[in-house]
Amino acid sequence: MDDNSLLRYSRQVMLPEVDIAGQEKLLSSRVLIVGLGGLGSPAALYLAAAGVGYLKLCDHDQVDLSNLQRQIAHDTSSIGLNKALSAANRISMINPTVEVEAITQRLDATSLNTLLSNVDLVVDCTDNYDTRSLINEYCWRQHIPVVSGAAIRFEGHVALFDPNTEGSPCYRCLYSQADDDALNCAENGVISPLVGIVGACQAMEAIKYLTNIGTSLAGYVLYIDAKYADWRKLKLTPRANCPVCSVST
Repeated sequence: MDDNSLLRYSRQVMLPEVDIAGQEKLLSSRVLIVGLGGLGSPAALYLAAAGVGYLKLCDHDQVDLSNLQRQIAHDTSSIGLNKALSAANRISMINPTVEVEAITQRLDATSLNTLLSNVDLVVDCTDNYDTRSLINEYCWRQHIPVVSGAAIRFEGHVALFDPNTEGSPCYRCLYSQADDDALNCAENGVISPLVGIVGACQAMEAIKYLTNIGTSLAGYVLYIDAKYADWRKLKLTPRANCPVCSVST
């Protein structure tokens, strides 16, 4: 790191758990963020500010006025712009040293397989079961950890699904089918700061994983009830008949 980098990241470098070695790990890390809405906005901005060296941002959607209540990577001038491009623009203003690749196409099995090449971690900030399941399946096959988050109304959760941790469950162990997880903000609403809390927790979990700091959420799910200020960390176990992690090698 040069002098400018040492100054930019000085508040992290002074933490003994991070130090220069940990910061250099972040600078050399490559992260894919899928979804640049309510969760992806704070996750992307914090990871960029913290110095993750390479970010792939994937979102096919455009910014609209109703997004601005909670999607802090975008502003009024971003309306009509692709969300990945809008977030990339904001990141360039916060930390121009971060290399950013904006992916504006809709995610499918073919494109996801390509996007996963040469990434260390995926941050799943999507809002539908089918896409989350697809990310989970392909990441598990390629042994790439996924930091997953969700937020609806006043409730949210964060988890790390890590195929490299023995006994760690995957997303399909938590949600075997669409159930309540199929709810979305457009139909049910969400309180503005909640997505910031969940997205920031996702960024924190990603940084912990990339720098090997502390204890990860692998094997657990952290539930947040913002209305009652209630946080619960629950143990997860793999499903014996899970179609993803019980058959993967």
